[in-house]
Amino acid sequence: MADVLLTHSNHLFSDRKQTGKMQPYPALQTMIAAAVLREKGFDTAMFDPALEPCMEPPVEAFEAALDQYRPRLVIVCEDDFNFLSKMCLIRNRELAFQMAELCRLRGIPAAVHGSDASDHAGEYISAGFSFVLTGEVEETLLELVQGKPLESIRGLAFTGALSVRYNQPRTVRADLDSLPRPAWDLVDLRRYRQAWITAHGYFSLNIASSRGCPYRCNWCAKPVYGQNYHYRSARLVAEEMLHLKTVLGAEHIWFADDIFALSPAWTHAFADAVAELGAQIPFKMQSRCDLMTRDTVAALKRAGCAEVWMGAESGSQKILDAMEKGTRVAQIYEARENLRRHGIRACFFLQFGYPGEEWREIEATIRMVRETSPDDIGVSVSYPLRGTRFYQKVAGELGAISNWSDSDDLSMMFRGSYPSDFYRALADALHLEVRGGAGLAEAWDLVYELERRASLERVETVAVAS
Repeated sequence: MADVLLTHSNHLFSDRKQTGKMQPYPALQTMIAAAVLREKGFDTAMFDPALEPCMEPPVEAFEAALDQYRPRLVIVCEDDFNFLSKMCLIRNRELAFQMAELCRLRGIPAAVHGSDASDHAGEYISAGFSFVLTGEVEETLLELVQGKPLESIRGLAFTGALSVRYNQPRTVRADLDSLPRPAWDLVDLRRYRQAWITAHGYFSLNIASSRGCPYRCNWCAKPVYGQNYHYRSARLVAEEMLHLKTVLGAEHIWFADDIFALSPAWTHAFADAVAELGAQIPFKMQSRCDLMTRDTVAALKRAGCAEVWMGAESGSQKILDAMEKGTRVAQIYEARENLRRHGIRACFFLQFGYPGEEWREIEATIRMVRETSPDDIGVSVSYPLRGTRFYQKVAGELGAISNWSDSDDLSMMFRGSYPSDFYRALADALHLEVRGGAGLAEAWDLVYELERRASLERVETVAVAS
């Protein structure tokens, strides 16, 4: 019998886009939480549903884990470093609810942690969870498992006398170096290795050097860390890289930080530590274009950086300003050139559909992509998440569905300038533009035709209204 069974609700085969990409990473936050509990002497097990080989949610495998470990408490602890968890996808929520019901039927109390649960605590408790762990998870989880009085545990939500009770929020930890390494032994790395080798010919693992993001893009939700940003010591991060490389057999690393290389001084210290330890290994990361200066990029190259994903978002300064992004279009061009100079792949996250974006602004983004020739792109449409100024701006236009079903949905959930099928066609055309492939001319023809139809409909609507 285990004291605690940890799990999460990210099942790769329930998401067609992620199945196609086949770049699975173990749930880093879940493994760190497990390591914290074990460090304090609790018998901790983990059920990892990510690569369960079925197209339906893996509820039978979860039931088997409940029968095997017979835990006193189950924690559905989402990976705070995984953007899929931050997107609060409906299919992830549905699997979490199914897990709660299975626990209820066995009389096992269940708790949940994650961005979606923090935003919808009442719904999760109604679905069968006894507790919702809001904010940063480790200390709240530890106090819950230790059996401290519920009323005294900061960052905990639970059923009160008449409604959901929310305790005082917990202050995020500043000392990340005190956390243990993730409990890698609780995950079947053979599955991950096989998936990576089969799809890509190499094995990649994940790591995080920091938590949070201090920037204030008004569409970005931060229910776990808020505006806080803290980072680990450069030396410890380099040592963990060496561990992934030499002990776990990683041939590539994904830095799962929201913002990597925010501090130039830290980045140079990191590069020095990597070189001293012989920990260099190709890695990809995400950052901002205004952080990719010549000196920082040179240090990243020295540490092994092979690919940088940046939130370019738009080629229109008007839209960047409306998003309160705090960057200039010129910095996208500069960052791309700095990365090209050092042989590092430059990849852009692009976002369409933000309020105020019309065809002129879309054309500016298309032009920026063509002029900078990024090595890859990721395309999304503006996605309203609770707790953001953007959400407040469009809340009155939202319908019953306020989350995507999976990461390839691309549905517009508010009244944008164009319908969802236009943005999906635009994403397809831009991907062909960057990645190559047959049918580029036809893809752009469809975009222009859908734009023409939408413009005509707007003219007709105005005419009828007048």
